[in-house]
Amino acid sequence: MIKTQTLSGWGRWPQRNCATAPLDPAGFDTLPVAAGKGMIARGFGRSYGDIAMNPDLTLLGTARNRILSFDEDTGTLVAEAGLSLTEILEVFVPRGWFPAVTPGTKFVSLAGLIAVDAHGKNHHKLGSFGDHVLWFDLYCADGQIRRCSPDENSALFYATIGGNGLTGHILTVCTKLLSIPSGWVRQTTHVAKNLADAIEIFETHYDVTYSVAWIDCLAKGAHRGRSLVFLGEHAAPEELTAAHRNLPFDIPLRKKQRMPMDAPSWALNTYTIRAFNRLYHKKNSQNRAPQLVDYDRYFYPLDAILEWNRLYGRGGFAQYQCALPLAESEAGLTKLLTAISDAGLGSFLAVLKRFGPGAPERPLSFPMEGYTLALDFQLSPRALTLMTALDEITTDHGGRLYMAKDSRMSQPMLEAGYAEGLPAFRDLRAQSGARGLFQSMQSQRLNL
Repeated sequence: MIKTQTLSGWGRWPQRNCATAPLDPAGFDTLPVAAGKGMIARGFGRSYGDIAMNPDLTLLGTARNRILSFDEDTGTLVAEAGLSLTEILEVFVPRGWFPAVTPGTKFVSLAGLIAVDAHGKNHHKLGSFGDHVLWFDLYCADGQIRRCSPDENSALFYATIGGNGLTGHILTVCTKLLSIPSGWVRQTTHVAKNLADAIEIFETHYDVTYSVAWIDCLAKGAHRGRSLVFLGEHAAPEELTAAHRNLPFDIPLRKKQRMPMDAPSWALNTYTIRAFNRLYHKKNSQNRAPQLVDYDRYFYPLDAILEWNRLYGRGGFAQYQCALPLAESEAGLTKLLTAISDAGLGSFLAVLKRFGPGAPERPLSFPMEGYTLALDFQLSPRALTLMTALDEITTDHGGRLYMAKDSRMSQPMLEAGYAEGLPAFRDLRAQSGARGLFQSMQSQRLNL
């Protein structure tokens, strides 16, 4: 039943040999758990760092993926927590339903979406995934399975959403899907000459459902923060071409590619990233007419390249994703971009999004009203030094880091970013016995 596997997050760093077993509630009582070290649940491994790894015992939950019920009138789905977003899309998009909130990959489980309180391009409109969860069943430290909702075991409900699997194992989930008119998105592209221009575009188009920007993090001077802001709405059937109007949910399958090998360490450098950024900006700046994009290409562009994380080489990469409060966003982002461009360690996958109000009742939920910036850095001593400098800027401007993307955050950084929610979260973990049982490498590193 128990095997040893080498695990890592999507960033491929750190890597550890971990004892693994299927996440099976019927067998929990027989699991050998090292005293004081505990266990953690794991889905598809798309969190970037060590959030879903425990060398002593990591439980693999993706086999528990049955759909249990669906209400066609309300869009209410009940399913086992290992059900993937891929499976939800395949079953329900043809029936006119879509996840109310989706991250940038569909290779993630329902339990994972709750554990990190996932957000998407529409946070300013519909919040994060936790806003659309009605209830879930949670295996707790005392061996009991509890139904958690806003009205039942509410403290446990809110702590689990964004709680990184540290309150218990999520077994069954009830969530609401979004009714959509077609499987297509009407996309428009806006060119921002600098950061201030990008923020103005976001604020001017706040009522648009989906918004996200690719940002050139190496641009300097008057062009610092130049961006392409992509806005989207679900397209009505009458907006589609004649070929698709009668079958609005019939989406052409994308041929998937696979990164065949680890890229050499020298392939990503200031010159190649700068050249890519210039070409990408030029190409998309010339194509600003509204266009129809199927949902798979719009929401999950990188999923078409299997194992794209190999692009960063055998040593792996770290993603740096911070959120800054609205009043501090422009000043803080300017300093972050200045530090990145001065270091010459840019990222060609640099993304800027606008967050709506956060959820203070969820102690470790990441979003706060303002802006979030996400960048990937190939791992190196220089990159780690830069990220430490970015930590200081983020903290100085009242921001915090996304724990789902973290692989190297310090405990003081965590304490500063989540100061309001951490005491209650730690108290709940201690009082319920969860702290001694549900642990990850990240939680031990950060003293959660």
